[in-house]
Formats: sequence, structure tokens, C-alpha cells
Amino acid sequence: MTRSGGVLEATHEVRRLDIDVGLPFDVFRGRYEQAVPAMDDATLARMIRDGAGWDEVLRAAAANAPHHFMIYWSFEATPLMGLAGHHLRCVEYLMGNHTTAERMYRHDPGVMLYAPLRTTIHEDVRGTTWFSVDQPGATFASFGDPHVTAVGVELDHNLAALLEHLDVPVPERLLHR
Repeated sequence: MTRSGGVLEATHEVRRLDIDVGLPFDVFRGRYEQAVPAMDDATLARMIRDGAGWDEVLRAAAANAPHHFMIYWSFEATPLMGLAGHHLRCVEYLMGNHTTAERMYRHDPGVMLYAPLRTTIHEDVRGTTWFSVDQPGATFASFGDPHVTAVGVELDHNLAALLEHLDVPVPERLLHR
């Protein structure tokens, strides 16, 4: 990390993982959205409104995210790109867990640039369905804080467990460290 005036600059390697899920697009999308449910907006809004304690937030997140992750946002790119004549399907997601992010945020709120994780499910011209995500451990290591880096490695392991649950190949990079 270098500092020049009021600017910090961190160069880091982004390691995108593209995984051939071996399933039709709709089948994998359904399995993914079942394993990674949408965040419970109503419960979260109520907890914020009522000033809930962090223990309540932890319990609610654990109940909402049986595989450590929940979907905060999704965008189906296919209809929009279809206007330009494209037919390949793609859905983008922001997937994460605010209780995990908090364990990095306390050391550097800038981690929210990469939390939640951005993922896609998309198909290629051969009809192969892919799940893509940048490796969290490599990304969060760029903050140069061992506490943040450790949570990034934990996210690698959580992502590996999710992929294993979805019965798709787990990249070796997620298993080491």
C-alpha cells in the first residue's frame, strides 16, 4: 500500500473463479437461491428501528443464512441485454452476511467496497452454465490487516462449503491457507 498526499493506493490481484456447474441454468439458479435465501428485509428493518442488540442480529442472520450467505440484491440482466439482441442468460447477485462483514468492518469500514460478494450465474454460447465470483480471501487481503485477511480466508472456506453443498466443483484455491 502506498500513500501519496491524501490518497492510499493498494494494488491487488483479483482472482475470478468461473465454475462450470454441470447443470441447466434454471436448475442451478433454483438450487443456488434455495441455499442462499434472500435477506429478510422486514426483520432487518425491524431490528434497526427497534435498536436490537447485536446478539439478536447474529441469531437472525444465522436463521436466514443456513449456508453462511444470503442474497442482498439480484439483477436479471437477460431482459435488458435482450434489447440489444443477446439471448444468453445472466443473473447478478450481491451475496454475503452482514455479521461476517462486521468482523472486518470494525477494523476497516472500507471493506464494504467488496462486501457483500458479487456473483453471477450465466450461460455461454455452448449452453454451459457458470457460477462466477472473485475469491474473497485474495480481495480482502489487499487491506493489509491480518484481522480482515483472516475473515477473507474464512469466506473462502464458507464459499467452498456452499459450492460443495450445491454439488459443484470446488476450486482448490478456496481450500488452502
